Amino acid sequence: MKDLYNLHNFYNVETNGKSSKQLNNRGKSFGYQVLGFGSGVVAETVVAPNQRGIFGYGVTDEQVSMTNLVSTSGVVAADVTGVGTARYDPSSASYGIDKGIFAYGEGGGYHSVSNLVTNLGVVGSDVTGVGTARGLVGAATYGGDKAIFAYGRVHPNDYTMRNLVTNLGVVGSDLSGAGTTRAAVAGTTYGSNRDKAIFGFGNIRGGDPPYSSITNLVNNVGVVGADVSGVGTARHGLGAAAYGEDKAIYGFGTTGSNVSLTNLVSNTGVVSADVTGVGTARNWVAATVYGGDKAVFAFGTVTGYTAVSNKVSNVGVVATDTGAVGTARASLSGTGYSV
Repeated sequence: MKDLYNLHNFYNVETNGKSSKQLNNRGKSFGYQVLGFGSGVVAETVVAPNQRGIFGYGVTDEQVSMTNLVSTSGVVAADVTGVGTARYDPSSASYGIDKGIFAYGEGGGYHSVSNLVTNLGVVGSDVTGVGTARGLVGAATYGGDKAIFAYGRVHPNDYTMRNLVTNLGVVGSDLSGAGTTRAAVAGTTYGSNRDKAIFGFGNIRGGDPPYSSITNLVNNVGVVGADVSGVGTARHGLGAAAYGEDKAIYGFGTTGSNVSLTNLVSNTGVVSADVTGVGTARNWVAATVYGGDKAVFAFGTVTGYTAVSNKVSNVGVVATDTGAVGTARASLSGTGYSV
């Protein structure tokens, strides 16, 4: 049993601090190549957008493995019995166009195990971990059907390393990273056909203050770029997800005090200035896409744990709180699945 809220407050000084996207369906061609008519030339591979989401793992008074599915209309469902190692601060992303993966995290030590999510939202048992076991890792989809995990912390060290995930859900070994070493970054996909990703914000151990607004763009082959000067309020414990056809949103988090503000990300990876927050200010939230072009933030800590959610429209407008569903908790993760 642990009071993670207080643990995280301690880590804000000493150490600690934690998405996914899609595209218009263009006839929902589900990853098929669209041919230039009569030319014999392949024009592009169209990726269908995720229609549903899933929140998983986290902490109440102890780490859990339960999940909550999100419908095509953004309704968060009741708890589903957990599968795999109970843990908090895992990360997740969609892969293979219509599936998801949870990996890494903390709880009784650091973990590198992963759990695959089918296109029906069923979470699989633990897959032996690959890469450095760590927590507070960022994750995002890139290249249309692959995923990347990057950054993270094994107290007292922060990392920039990355682990690429194939379109079959196989996690690769550690690769060199880029940018400022930090933890509790939030990652999400953006751009046409979910081909690029962005990691942003986070916790810099030993920083004064320890909060960051730096971002790092990921290209369509999973290479992380150098630091981009931060825009918006530096913070960590926020969530990120895609919305619209090719954009993304960061929201909530803490600067030492909880906030509800958001920052929109353009289809070229440019982060906007702060947008006045809507909904309960909180940190250690999770976010996922749903309905193909919308997003939802849910769960987190206020002074205790909460399960409220806030939907995001396909133009990036955040709605007021939706009543809590599922076990109130924090330090969980969310990703899209299904098409």
